[in-house]
Amino acid sequence: MDGCKRQREVLLRSALRWSVSAGTALVLTLTGAPVAEAKSTTIDQKGNITAVARTLDGRAITNEKIAKEVTDFWTPARMASAVDLDFPKSAHAAGSPSRAPIPTGPAGAVAPMAPSIAGVDRAGTLLNEAVTVGKVYFTVPGGGTASCSASTVASTKRRLVVTAGHCVHQGAGGQWYSNWQFVPRYRNGVQPFGAFVAYSLSTRGAWASSSSYAEDMGIAVMSNGGIYGAKVVDTVGGNGLRWNWGYTVAVTALGYPSNLGGGESQYFCQGTTWDAGGQQIRMSCNMTYGSSGGPWLQECNDSIGAGYINSTVSHGDNPGNGQFDGPYYDDDIKSLYDYAEAGSPA
Repeated sequence: MDGCKRQREVLLRSALRWSVSAGTALVLTLTGAPVAEAKSTTIDQKGNITAVARTLDGRAITNEKIAKEVTDFWTPARMASAVDLDFPKSAHAAGSPSRAPIPTGPAGAVAPMAPSIAGVDRAGTLLNEAVTVGKVYFTVPGGGTASCSASTVASTKRRLVVTAGHCVHQGAGGQWYSNWQFVPRYRNGVQPFGAFVAYSLSTRGAWASSSSYAEDMGIAVMSNGGIYGAKVVDTVGGNGLRWNWGYTVAVTALGYPSNLGGGESQYFCQGTTWDAGGQQIRMSCNMTYGSSGGPWLQECNDSIGAGYINSTVSHGDNPGNGQFDGPYYDDDIKSLYDYAEAGSPA
C-alpha cells in the first residue's frame, strides 16, 4: 500500500444498512477539564448548539472523578452488547457532477498540527491506521451503547474532535448522547494512546431541530485523557480543516464500518467527490454503519496520519449502491468550529 497520495478507491463489497455497532473493552486514563459550572443546552445566533457532556444518569462530566465513572462504564460486556443504531436512507436526488454551486464565502483552511508529546511513534504502518482517526463510543437515551467514527482537528486549545451531528445528537425530536468517548487509532481491542472523554458536545441547530443532512456536523471538546493524561491533539496531533473548497475534490475517507471487520479496525476509500444536491457531496464507497462521522481528508498523508477534513460520513442509500454522502463544508463548519473552540477550556 503506497499511502493516501495514491488516489484509488478500495471496493468493499457489502450490503448497505446504516447503523453503529459495539466494540471491545476500553482502558482509559483521564483527567477532567476544569469548569466553573455545568451549562444547559445553549444555541448562538449563527445556528450552533451545544451542551455539557453528561453521564447516562444525567450528571455533567466536570471533573476527574466523574470522567473515571465513564471509563468504568465501558466494560467488555457492555461493549459487546451494543445495539446498532439504524440510520435512514438518503432522501435527496443524486445531483450532477457538472453543477457549480455558489460557495457561501471564500475558501479557508486550518493547517494540520503535530503532537507536542515527544518520544512516541505515531506513524501508522498502513493507511488505515491513521493516528488522528478513532472510534467513538456513547450511550443512547434508554441506556443502549453505540459507536461512530471521528477524528481530531487542530486548534489553539488542542481539544477538538470532529464527527457527524448524528454521532452527538439524535436529531429532530431527539436528545444528546451520553458517556461519550474517543479512542484514537483503535484497532482490534488495542488502544495505543488510551481514550478521551467528552467535556461538551456541539452540532448545528438545523441538525438538532430538523435532522438536516446538510447540517449533519458535530464537534466534541475533549477532557484531558489518554495514556499521558494530556490533551488529545497534544497526544496524537490534529487534522487540518477546509471549507468552501468546492464540491469536486480528491479525498480519502476513513472510518470503522461494522460491515467490514465488525468495526474493529479502520477502513478507507479514495476517490473524487461530486455535488449530491442539498449542500451535500457524494463519493463512491461501500463503508456503512460505524463509519458515520469518519473524516473525508484532502491531502491525506499516512506518514503523519493526518490531512485536511473536508467533510464527514453522514448517510447512504439502502439497500446500497456503493456510495455515501457528507455535508458540504461551507461557512457553517467554520462557524461550528469557532463556536466549539470558544467554549473549550484552555
